[in-house]
Amino acid sequence: MKFLLVEDNQDLADAICVRMQIDGHVVDHAGTILDAMGFAQTGEYDLILLDMMLPDGDGRDFLRDHRGRKRGTPVIVLTARSQVSDRISLLDLGADDYVTKPFDHAELEARCRAVLRRNAGTAQTEKHLGDVGFDPVAGVLTVKGVPINLRNRELRLLEVLFNAPGQIFAKQKLFDRLFSYEEDVSDNAIEVYIGRLRKHLEPSELKITTHRGLGYRLDHDG
Repeated sequence: MKFLLVEDNQDLADAICVRMQIDGHVVDHAGTILDAMGFAQTGEYDLILLDMMLPDGDGRDFLRDHRGRKRGTPVIVLTARSQVSDRISLLDLGADDYVTKPFDHAELEARCRAVLRRNAGTAQTEKHLGDVGFDPVAGVLTVKGVPINLRNRELRLLEVLFNAPGQIFAKQKLFDRLFSYEEDVSDNAIEVYIGRLRKHLEPSELKITTHRGLGYRLDHDG
């Protein structure tokens, strides 16, 4: 999944990015409200981690703008404020959860998983298409009941396609979902990962088809 981290403490931001990337997530990092708004307007994110004390203002300003634009992306607030009234005001503004600094990274990861499950509308996130099962939160793929080991990027690419079978995704759209703005990646990276996924899905009823000049689509042959 793709996260937006809004945090001005570079050491903390680096630590969070590393932990989230180990879990297979793509993370864009903004150090100011202005940068965060720019990322939110041009990118698509599954979750936003939002610090409150930022160089150009209060994270509440970003949260108000985010919800005011009717964006449904879940937001977890990272706050040093422990007063109950502060936490209540954040939830009333539209935050989905909060973590009080200093926090354990394992707790942050658990809260991310919980918010993502709630946002999906169910505590059970596994989905099925034909003889393929996929749980994007747990990062588990099964083909005909047999678990398949996928690399993190492969999992995230399959997640995009699996959530909208029959929809054609442009190469640039997939690229934006798999890689952060800061990553220097070859133009043919998407073709490489598509090829790997096709090999994994060969025994199944699912096929990834290429539509020249348009992009890629996940089809169910069953």
